[in-house]
Amino acid sequence: MKLAPRHSLSFKLLSVVLLAALAVGVVLSCAQIVFNAYTARHVAQSEAEHILAMFRDPSTQAIYSLDRDMAMQVLEGLFQHEAVRYAAISQPDEPMLAERSRPLLESPSRWLTDPIFGAEMSYSIPLTSRDEAHEYYGDLKITLDTAPYGNDFVASSVFIFIAGILRALVLGLVLFLIYHWLLTKPLSRLIEHLSKINPDHPGQRKLPMLRGHEDNELGLWVKTANQLLESIERNGHLRREAEDSLLRISQYDFLTGLPNRQLLQLRLERILEDSSGLKRSVAVLCLGLDDFKGINEQYSYQFGDQLLVAFAERLRATSAHIGTLARLGGDQFALVQADIEQPYEAAGLAQRILDDLETPFELDEQTIHLRATIGITLYPEDGNTAEKLLQKAEQTMTLAKHRSRNRYQFYIASVDSEMRRRRELEKDLREALGRGELRLVYQPQVNYTNHRVVGVEALLRWQHPTRGLVAPDLFIPLAEQNGSIFDIGEWVLDQACEQLREWHDLGFDGLRMAVNLSAVQLRHSALPRVVSNLLQKHRLPPRSLELEVTETALMEDIGAAAQHLNSLRRAGAQIAIDDFGTGYSSLSYLNRLPLDKIKIDRSFVQDLQQNDDDATIVRAIIQLGKNLGMQVIAEGVETLDQEIYLIAQGCHEGQGYLYGKPLPARELTQQLKQVQRLNNEV
Repeated sequence: MKLAPRHSLSFKLLSVVLLAALAVGVVLSCAQIVFNAYTARHVAQSEAEHILAMFRDPSTQAIYSLDRDMAMQVLEGLFQHEAVRYAAISQPDEPMLAERSRPLLESPSRWLTDPIFGAEMSYSIPLTSRDEAHEYYGDLKITLDTAPYGNDFVASSVFIFIAGILRALVLGLVLFLIYHWLLTKPLSRLIEHLSKINPDHPGQRKLPMLRGHEDNELGLWVKTANQLLESIERNGHLRREAEDSLLRISQYDFLTGLPNRQLLQLRLERILEDSSGLKRSVAVLCLGLDDFKGINEQYSYQFGDQLLVAFAERLRATSAHIGTLARLGGDQFALVQADIEQPYEAAGLAQRILDDLETPFELDEQTIHLRATIGITLYPEDGNTAEKLLQKAEQTMTLAKHRSRNRYQFYIASVDSEMRRRRELEKDLREALGRGELRLVYQPQVNYTNHRVVGVEALLRWQHPTRGLVAPDLFIPLAEQNGSIFDIGEWVLDQACEQLREWHDLGFDGLRMAVNLSAVQLRHSALPRVVSNLLQKHRLPPRSLELEVTETALMEDIGAAAQHLNSLRRAGAQIAIDDFGTGYSSLSYLNRLPLDKIKIDRSFVQDLQQNDDDATIVRAIIQLGKNLGMQVIAEGVETLDQEIYLIAQGCHEGQGYLYGKPLPARELTQQLKQVQRLNNEV
């Protein structure tokens, strides 16, 4: 196969090398010409200084004696130099002693040299006495015509430019010839040999080693090409092995090595076929890790992958005697338990997995607590195909996560319709903020020292156009799941701060605002900036905004929670731990968290008078708050007896129906004004 000369590598290389050499030659020649111009100007200046120094003494003698003839003789000597166009001997405040000039020399290069050097250059030297007094007599002045220097400059510049271009072109041509000899010509020979190789049997003919290129890149290329030709010969045999390997890859999860969804369905179908003849039940467990996305965001996705591998190994050990184990994708796994007689056997397996997760994972010097939610379906009650059982198990797991995490749940007949309702509700929630369906109500918080309202808690409500009032316990988890919690949370903070500003302007300047944060909001890096901007926007004093975080959200990762809370504190907010006593945390963690207030959960306050255990817990929480220097507020206070008991134990504040139900801002404003008038009358 022949190439057209203009398409050959040699032709393209010659063009590039010559153009590059020409450009380099022009640049270097121009640089040398600029330097030559500087040298020519310096030569003219040196000659002028030499001439002035040579004629200084006779000029001084002539002006000292005021001898005009002698002065003219000096000028006559100066004009022997062809470059001198004008000369004069002058004395201060007196007419010229001697002066002479002649026209500029005619030169064809003046159009070029005059812009560079100027048409003429003037110089002077003072004429003084030789004694220590250095008495000043006058000046010797000369003007040099630049034409002689310009002619020399032009001649040398032309030589420099032509020589530089020729030198660069010769160098470029030499480089091309070397390249052609060392690379282009050997490559042409290799192409000829390649064209003769039989594609069906490439290993039968090897490329010859080029003489002189055994140890360089061309030699390495020839060796590599020959090895490639030999490997192609073996490709037919290896192809079948590759196809088998590809089949395995398509059926197993790359990260954990577990069967994937496709292989799981195949195995489950075989298990169902075997079980149908034996009249035995089969359980399908779909397991999803709780808030695994937060772990990826907090640490890294690489760390999350390592954690998934460790979790898969633990699942293998926990479920060694089950039918099959698989990874469905992301943080979801599936287990098949065959030949069971009662549903409690599947429940026992699910509980063993949850119990085993109580042991934390140790990875990269990090201690990670994982939680999981499990959905369970049974064959043949919940479905008779692998696809239906898996689908319903995943739906059950998702539903269980919405209701309450870290638990297992069996499939129920109404799960399909409930899942559809939840999807519709999630869609409506995305549009609720824009349609103005969300609103805030406020519940007062009373200080037990003076029984005055010192704060209010902002509570979010969703008035659905067809469903009516939707409970926060239902739509807040949906907002956390689809990501709309960030926009909703920022809107709540802005509305609450705006309302607090209005109350401060009405004279309730000691009032503070409490706003609940979800666990997802707490981990958002932009939250401290949002809080700081809102406090500045609404001109609210620091610590007038109180952010409430649930105990469970804090205890998922104490170290990260402490960092987030410190950032919020620096932004100007107070921090309260909500629903205290309902979680699974260790009390020793409290001194590691930057908390200002503890809120006693309403579940302990409701049965305070009837349940000694609740009373004991309330006393312990109040005492704990005092020891840690924190304020303690009780939620759900509904009776005077509850209030009296809380005050007796040293509780600082209370909140509940005893002091007021959650009200819209306008109604609560009227109530605050009424209380203010009563206080003023007293």
